[in-house]
Amino acid sequence: MGSSCVGGRDCEGFGQGIVKHQRCRLAVLDGGGKGFKDERRLHIRLFKRLFSSKPSSPSSHPPLSAFFAPALRPPPSEFLPDFPGRRFPAGRRRPWPSVNARISRIAHEILSLSSEPDISDVSTILESRSVASLLREFPDGSASLELMFHLRSRPLLALEVFNWRREQLGEASEEEHAKAITLAGRAGDLNRAAEIFLSGCANGVKSSSMYNALMGAYMYNGESKKALSVFEDLRVDEDCGSPTIASYNILISVFSRLMLVDHMEAVVQSIRDAGLSLSRITYNVLIRGYITAWMWEEMERTFNAMGEAGIRPDLQTHLLMLRGYAHSGNIEKMEMTYRLVKKHVDENDIHLIRTMICSYCKSVDPEKIRKIEALMALIPKEDYRPWLNVLLIRVYAQEGLMEGMEELIQEALDHNTVVVAMGVMRAIVSGYYHNDAVDRLAAFTRRAEAARWRMCRSLYHCQMVMYAAQDRFEDMHGVLMQMDRLNLWRVKRTYVIMYKAYMKAGMRRHVERVIGTLWKLGYDVPQDAPILSES
Repeated sequence: MGSSCVGGRDCEGFGQGIVKHQRCRLAVLDGGGKGFKDERRLHIRLFKRLFSSKPSSPSSHPPLSAFFAPALRPPPSEFLPDFPGRRFPAGRRRPWPSVNARISRIAHEILSLSSEPDISDVSTILESRSVASLLREFPDGSASLELMFHLRSRPLLALEVFNWRREQLGEASEEEHAKAITLAGRAGDLNRAAEIFLSGCANGVKSSSMYNALMGAYMYNGESKKALSVFEDLRVDEDCGSPTIASYNILISVFSRLMLVDHMEAVVQSIRDAGLSLSRITYNVLIRGYITAWMWEEMERTFNAMGEAGIRPDLQTHLLMLRGYAHSGNIEKMEMTYRLVKKHVDENDIHLIRTMICSYCKSVDPEKIRKIEALMALIPKEDYRPWLNVLLIRVYAQEGLMEGMEELIQEALDHNTVVVAMGVMRAIVSGYYHNDAVDRLAAFTRRAEAARWRMCRSLYHCQMVMYAAQDRFEDMHGVLMQMDRLNLWRVKRTYVIMYKAYMKAGMRRHVERVIGTLWKLGYDVPQDAPILSES
């Protein structure tokens, strides 16, 4: 779309004049959401402000204080600090239990619709259940918010309820707009999120919570540049006041996803400069950012600062710290944190359980196998992950636990997992060797070849050594033929193994033949070779 707003700026770029020019708003709304243009220009403009040309000390952060204007007045009370959910602003009443039960039944009926329902089906339910009269009893929008909350698992249905509510009762409240923007973001429909925002602004409904919801929608879908641009619009919009702590929290989250740690820390300083206090969510977002950047000391320092500030960690904080300790290999603190949130993790967070198993696999804990098996029991059998299976094969092989290793190998074969890591193959070979299980190694080799696992010479060399130790030279020769069939050419170590095997068995003719082959190929002959000792 070629429409542009006053000043020659593209209206879809969400620049400083996003809510000030009616012409710009109408151009975006009429365009049908064809996408955002000039994004690169907006990004460059934004970061020019972030990195001003004013001189600063080499060790200082980028001069973000020029970008984050301090709050000149107390920030307005906001609705839902990060993402609109089931919270109600101060002074807003919640529906009483009987009404809430009715809303729950209506939501259940809507959720029972097919995966791709007709829009008219939603309207039919709402009209047959006299939802309009119900919503009129709560002009502040609390009943509408409660209904959308119950429909959050299917955001597109919740958005249809929001549209129907606007058609029936007129313009919705700021909080309802914020909730709808968030739902559109969760559904991945960013054009719709922007349309809801601009439509509300065009009808005189505008608040920092709507800006925050739009920022959150962009962040949730990985559109970091647009989220930053929306923050800039909020900062210059005098009608909404200064950015709130929720705005800064989303901004920190944007930078943490980009692993721009210096920017994260600069935003924290800007929060303090604006006279705001860091919230529990702020600390959680910072901890998440440090975990993303694998900065374990900073992660723990932020956690300690949270306690010093008198803010009690919540479940999300402990889950983040558990993940950080697991990734950093801090087994002692990982176990201590796990005890605090064990029930929740065991019932709801299989991904975090896998992370802990991975940490145990890399540790030197003497009881790691017992602990790994206790955690594996919490993962359903059908929830198979190839990378975890292969990692466990290696651990069991290193621990010499052949039965467990072979069960895991069979599981990998059953799921058509192809192992290509040489370290894993060598660990398997080493496990069989230390258990003197050459026949089991040979059987594994045949199965691995058929499954197209990455084969290595070490696997065949080990079989040769083990066959030679049992004077099974015919089987050793069969391994050589197997190598030739797979185009694994013989190297010096292959001949040295043969030489030592024949020497030990007193097979002088074969020894001389191997020495001749070594000479022919230009390899050094072993010093104890009999032909050299006689010369």
